[in-house]
Amino acid sequence: MNFKALVAAAISATAGLTLAPVAAAKVVDQSEAGFTVAHTAQVTATPADVWKMLRMPQNWWSKDHSWSGDAANFWLDSQAGGCFCEKFPDTGAGVGSVQHARVLFSKPGQLLRLSGAFGPLQGEALTGTLTIQIKETPTGSALRFDYVVGGYMRFKVAEIAPAVDKVIGEQLLGLANALGGALPPSREEKAAAAAEQAAKPAAEMPPEKDEPGLDAAVADLVEDAPKDAPDER
Repeated sequence: MNFKALVAAAISATAGLTLAPVAAAKVVDQSEAGFTVAHTAQVTATPADVWKMLRMPQNWWSKDHSWSGDAANFWLDSQAGGCFCEKFPDTGAGVGSVQHARVLFSKPGQLLRLSGAFGPLQGEALTGTLTIQIKETPTGSALRFDYVVGGYMRFKVAEIAPAVDKVIGEQLLGLANALGGALPPSREEKAAAAAEQAAKPAAEMPPEKDEPGLDAAVADLVEDAPKDAPDER
């Protein structure tokens, strides 16, 4: 699948889709003005190793969500103003390229923030901000992707938000897999997710207004656990 086929294939997805073993995924908020999606995961890699992999999107961003159909054509300049871009190989008419996003904030081992409307959103009058946070944990690193989209678009928010949520989740899963795989959620995380789902009416997915600020959001991913925390999983 490429970006041109994304909307037709993914719009049928629901906001409840979760890509195990990523710990949490959801459409955090949505309105006529835009929407926010958030995904979290934990890996055994150190923050330094996460950062190194993050800077090589050709190793983890899905080729199914490229314009060229080949992840090898991705590159990322991780300094402020740098480009997360993709090239089109020369087929006789010259080399082409596309900008997926531009780097706004770069703090090695901690935070990378990109500005870009991904895929079919690029053709709309939208601003998209992807914040990728990394936090050291006793077992490795906690990761969080927050993607905030706002502006005018010809898609219906209620349809496109779950589709974009699915795509962003796939990229976090790709990053986690490139780092050795995501750790499974703990019993506490599973219980909390089950309780949250049970508390919601089946036909309703109300927006959650008390999400913490993006820069502080990673703090709620994990609680420092004893060194024998794996026994709890």
